[in-house]
Amino acid sequence: MQKFLESAQAMKDELIRFRRTLHQNPEVGDHLPKTKAFVMDQLREFGYEPMEICESGIVALAGGKKPGKTFLLRADMDALPIHEETNYEFKADNGCMHACGHDLHTAMLLGAAKLLKQYEDEIEGTVKLVFQPNEEGFKGAKAMLKAGVLENPRVDAAMAMHVHSGTPSNVVLCGLGTSIAGCTIFRITVNGTGCHGAMPETGVDPINIAAHIYLSMQEITAREIAATESAVITIGKFKGGDTHNVIPDQVVMEGTIRYLSRDTGDFIFKRIGEIATATAQMFRGDVQVEQLAAVPPLTNDKELANEVAGYVKELVSEKAVVTFEGAGMGSEDFASFGYEVPSVYFLLGAGTKEENPLYGFPMHHPQVVFNEDILVTGAAMHAYGSIMWLKNHKQDHK
Repeated sequence: MQKFLESAQAMKDELIRFRRTLHQNPEVGDHLPKTKAFVMDQLREFGYEPMEICESGIVALAGGKKPGKTFLLRADMDALPIHEETNYEFKADNGCMHACGHDLHTAMLLGAAKLLKQYEDEIEGTVKLVFQPNEEGFKGAKAMLKAGVLENPRVDAAMAMHVHSGTPSNVVLCGLGTSIAGCTIFRITVNGTGCHGAMPETGVDPINIAAHIYLSMQEITAREIAATESAVITIGKFKGGDTHNVIPDQVVMEGTIRYLSRDTGDFIFKRIGEIATATAQMFRGDVQVEQLAAVPPLTNDKELANEVAGYVKELVSEKAVVTFEGAGMGSEDFASFGYEVPSVYFLLGAGTKEENPLYGFPMHHPQVVFNEDILVTGAAMHAYGSIMWLKNHKQDHK
């Protein structure tokens, strides 16, 4: 395993160049023309024949010279609509930012692609490299699954990782079982009848209706969900009106539901619709409740997680890998892969404020800075983990 780390270390400057090029050119959603072109050009340079199977969704194959199973490695490529506030010389200036580290994910998988070509004779089967758009919108994984990313060849297991700001550099976290919450993004549009603020009786106040809906929604988790069942309802957008003395026609609320059980998520969304409809009717308005996007809870296959975590320990040491049970309430659309094939998702520590005062800001923060030294570890984890899993499961291949 040492040769994988040494080979990854030898390409550190190249990994940093990949990351900084991507960081300086962030793109949001499904349409990632610059990112897609950069990734495909690098893959071709390494000797791959990359394919775009859906909008900005890239697949390339390593190995395939020997019979065996297929192991999928996935990196997300999209950025966020956040104005960057770091002091990087390579900071983005287009109003978007790689504030969640997807630039590092893409650079690490490109590094793994180069390593896999270097050690292609050791691949007992096929490694499928997947570069995915629109993770932040919870639509990219589903689009790639619909486009057949698990076929030709059929995938037997999958792995992804995410940098983790606030965790010591190169410490690897791996959940056993459900470890990341599902999330439903929703919009509530409340329609009333606008009027002058001095004569509210001549209209129907959508702000009043929306306020009652907002407060009533909180009773779902307080009184309708068991205290032992984790769930969170958050409204992050509440918009209505343009001036101080006019009641508007409409109010729009947008928010998220976080949950560790898909049944719980479905129940909460159903109850939000019922509460919103009844409240609007009670106050003479009307309402529409829409689901904008959703991702299920992420569940790591315990057997796969323990096995690949063992390979990672060989790379970074026993103490540097922490397995855990339980879940956080963030969300990740790689979860959709886990409902189709056994999957494992790692978190790779990207630095603490004790290491460097610039590190440790939360993901999605405009000042978040990640330790670029972890690029080497991530590239080696992808390459070594996939090669070892294929090697130890070649006897299972039929």
